[in-house]
Amino acid sequence: MSTDQQPELKDRPARLAVGVVGAGRVGPALAASLQLAGHRPVAVSGVSDASRRRAALLLPDVPLVAPAEVLRRADLVLLTVPDDTLPGLVTGLAETGAVRPGQLLVHTSGRYGAKVLDPALRAGALPLALHPAMTFTGTPVDVQRLAGCSFGVTAPDELRLAAEALVIEMGGEPEWIAEENRPLYHAALALGSNHLVTLVAQSMELLRAAGVEAPDRMLGPLLGAALDNALRSGDAALTGPVARGDAGTVAAHVRELREHSPQTLAGYLAMARATADRALAHGLLKPELAEDLLGVLAGGGDGDPLAGGIDGDDR
Repeated sequence: MSTDQQPELKDRPARLAVGVVGAGRVGPALAASLQLAGHRPVAVSGVSDASRRRAALLLPDVPLVAPAEVLRRADLVLLTVPDDTLPGLVTGLAETGAVRPGQLLVHTSGRYGAKVLDPALRAGALPLALHPAMTFTGTPVDVQRLAGCSFGVTAPDELRLAAEALVIEMGGEPEWIAEENRPLYHAALALGSNHLVTLVAQSMELLRAAGVEAPDRMLGPLLGAALDNALRSGDAALTGPVARGDAGTVAAHVRELREHSPQTLAGYLAMARATADRALAHGLLKPELAEDLLGVLAGGGDGDPLAGGIDGDDR
């Protein structure tokens, strides 16, 4: 990037006119957070009825306009559209002359770094990738959740301070991610957060089938403790029948799932194998117990291995 743009950035007013292209769950929340920091939302674009409702809820009195008009009005533009839509949107905005020199252009995709904004950079924009590591609901609670939220930040070196300042103004914590590491970074977040929702939903369904009236109340303390333990101790927090090598118990689980919830069986087996591998690697699963366990998992629970006694002190 040429350095002749930097005086424009330094001379920019402290408070910015903010625009949002894509009123999904993320954009209005970030704009509302920037508004709390003293910036001024001036325009938002949204197509669906749900997008328009979110914009009205989080950014009341901010006009809904076309994307090109958002860029015309705003000093700082948040591009908060789906990952697969982002490259085409950036190219289209640049080719139609909507991008203005010196304009801060921010996308919130986890997958992409700053290079996806290269067409806008060539038009004189200042490219920033700011991805909040948070799940969004499209309601005002999202603004509160940004406090202390980590943001994956990628930008040219000369814009690093500007990117970090914006994150801090939104109440977040900037975490620098190299351009080439963005896909791996995003995969890690998806593995942890998106798959967690699936696992919890499946667990709740199974508990209801087992007669539990309030599975959310039962799981809340358990999962909260498991998450806290995992964040504090990593693999050392592993527990349960797989980590103990209780092949008979795991085989019983598999038989029950095959009968009552076959759609969850593949996921159970995949996670049990991954857990067994990690437990073995970290010395938690005794090698002499692993053979029967891995046999159960390889056979999808077929057979009836002898279940070892459960050590009540090692649950």
